[in-house]
Amino acid sequence: MSGEAAKPKYRPPRGFLSARKVRYVSFWITVVCLVVAVVAAILAIWEFTGTDVLWRTVATCTVIGAGTLTFAWINGLFGDDD
Repeated sequence: MSGEAAKPKYRPPRGFLSARKVRYVSFWITVVCLVVAVVAAILAIWEFTGTDVLWRTVATCTVIGAGTLTFAWINGLFGDDD
């Protein structure tokens, strides 16, 4: 036997949340944000809402989507693939 067999196996640190579940939730939150932004844009194009509503909706969806994707990315750094 060599000395390498006695060394414990390295395990990468686990995240606080399951990487698979975080990716799943992040995907659906991002999809919902995209759909809401597209619907708001269509309503503004057809003048059912004002452009102020459009830009506020798009900005809100961008912040929520970016925050969700950033959280998923950070959790992926500390988590392992299930």
